[in-house]
Amino acid sequence: MDRRTLIAATGGLMACALVPNPSDASEAMIVRYETMPSRFTGARTVSVWLPADYGKSKRRYPVLYMHDGQNIFGASTAFGGQSWRVDLAMEARQRAVPGSDAIVVGVWNTSTRRQDFSPAGVEAAMDAKLRARTEVEHGGPALSDGYLRFLVDELKPMIDRDYRTRPDKGSTYIMGSSMGGLISLYGICEYPQVFGAAGCLSTHWPLLSAAESFSKPDLETPAMIQAFATYLKRKLPKPGQNKIWMDHGTINLDSFYQPYQMAMDEVFKAQGWQDGKDFESRVYEGADHNEASWRVRLHEPLAFLMG
Repeated sequence: MDRRTLIAATGGLMACALVPNPSDASEAMIVRYETMPSRFTGARTVSVWLPADYGKSKRRYPVLYMHDGQNIFGASTAFGGQSWRVDLAMEARQRAVPGSDAIVVGVWNTSTRRQDFSPAGVEAAMDAKLRARTEVEHGGPALSDGYLRFLVDELKPMIDRDYRTRPDKGSTYIMGSSMGGLISLYGICEYPQVFGAAGCLSTHWPLLSAAESFSKPDLETPAMIQAFATYLKRKLPKPGQNKIWMDHGTINLDSFYQPYQMAMDEVFKAQGWQDGKDFESRVYEGADHNEASWRVRLHEPLAFLMG
């Protein structure tokens, strides 16, 4: 792919670096924006993965926005040296069904990750004691509303302007894992007209990670479930207009999620969402809370959310 073509495609905005896609034998490329500024959140790196045929075709592509963007492509920037390899998943989709791939936008996290990803609407629904404990553990109150405004009001307009995208709701997806799953759920609830589907892998419903919470799992569970249920009953989009994928494994951190997920499944159903049509809730026996586990099953949420 011609380097000059890609630089022109970005409109010369900010300092960006082109790096070869980490998948061998692929012509796909990644455009990296370093320290992208925002009026609503802290500056951060953003990586844009372009399919192999982007420079050759004239077609427009759906867009998948993913959190923790440093973990989704190659191993060199990924936590623990393990990545999702979403690029390989997209290439596999394209080989199976031509035209089924997408542009992938990886939004890197920052030192305020926990505040950025903690749903502000859920914190507002907590009792005062639980809210105070959450803010102490996260280093302050939720900053998720500002993070989402960055995605919706700044990043997405730039991506739609500088790349050949399909900007409609039905072609715009959001996905993450752990607290990235929480912000994906929060994103589609706050902006159902922007994101048509959300992928929430190993959703970190407990929000807290202090050792006491997990040695005594019933300590905060009822209050946290109540806060999420209160928020979702108020903000979950009407059924039939969006799709949501939720899952978890059974090992280590994921082993604590079952009571939360079962309760949320009932909230979804009570709001008229049909299991298997509007939302999926999966349990993966033996799956851990890490990139390697998410990589193995990534093709399933992609198929459900993107078709």
